[in-house]
Amino acid sequence: MTEERQEAARWFHTLRDRIVAAFETLEDDGPGNARAGRFEVTPTERENDGGGGIMSVMRGGRVFEKVGVNWSEVHGTLSPAAQQAMAARGVPGVAEDPRFWASGISLVAHMQNPQAPAVHMNTRMFWTPASWWFGGGADLNPCLEYAEDTAHFHAQMHRACDAHDAGYYPRFKAWADEYFFVPHRNRARGVGGIFYDDLNTGDWAADFAFTRAVGEAFLPAFEPLVRKRMDQPWDEADKDAQLQHRGLYAEYNLVYDRGTKFGLATGHDANAVLMSLPPLAKWV
Repeated sequence: MTEERQEAARWFHTLRDRIVAAFETLEDDGPGNARAGRFEVTPTERENDGGGGIMSVMRGGRVFEKVGVNWSEVHGTLSPAAQQAMAARGVPGVAEDPRFWASGISLVAHMQNPQAPAVHMNTRMFWTPASWWFGGGADLNPCLEYAEDTAHFHAQMHRACDAHDAGYYPRFKAWADEYFFVPHRNRARGVGGIFYDDLNTGDWAADFAFTRAVGEAFLPAFEPLVRKRMDQPWDEADKDAQLQHRGLYAEYNLVYDRGTKFGLATGHDANAVLMSLPPLAKWV
């Protein structure tokens, strides 16, 4: 699957470029007279085995307090813990052969204005000598929820799913509701979206096309919400609510997130793995 892997890696890189450009345009159009934010781009390398990626982080912008849009293409051998976890999920052949390759894009945005929602998105392809699969999704994380924003975001994800399989949206929405749940707080991390993993229908082209559709749906789902909310007035109570919600987000990512655990366990750049954490948070 060398050609397929190269094609997937190029696509994720292209999606990264498009989102970075769109977010910098939002910064140009953002409120205030401060200088518009720009991404700082840093190559990353794995400590072990091979590959790396691009870490793109913007801090202290007009619109984005912190946003990361990372791309990676890595390969090597799975750690025993990662091997065991994948074998437990039913990934074929991984217990016998630990070699792997993976590529994807990972994005988390934390906003200046508490009225504008935080967001997470990632899509990825994973390969082992015995199998391959796609995974990813997107979910919205407002500290101050607006029902119309939630409905818009879900509608875009629904549309992307329905173009490929009418059963995908209800299935992957329910998966997101379960996956992005914080058990020790007995509440959801945000207002959901879609999440899927281990997607292998036997038709690589169809599964890749669906994964591209999820990535392409992200900007239409998120950008209009930012433009609507980035100039909206807010007060200190709103900011306090945002910082407390960020605490919940940090707890989830450090304790439960599968991608965080995998990235740290396989020796990827820790700063790139943990770029999802908010710049400021609060606990009570």
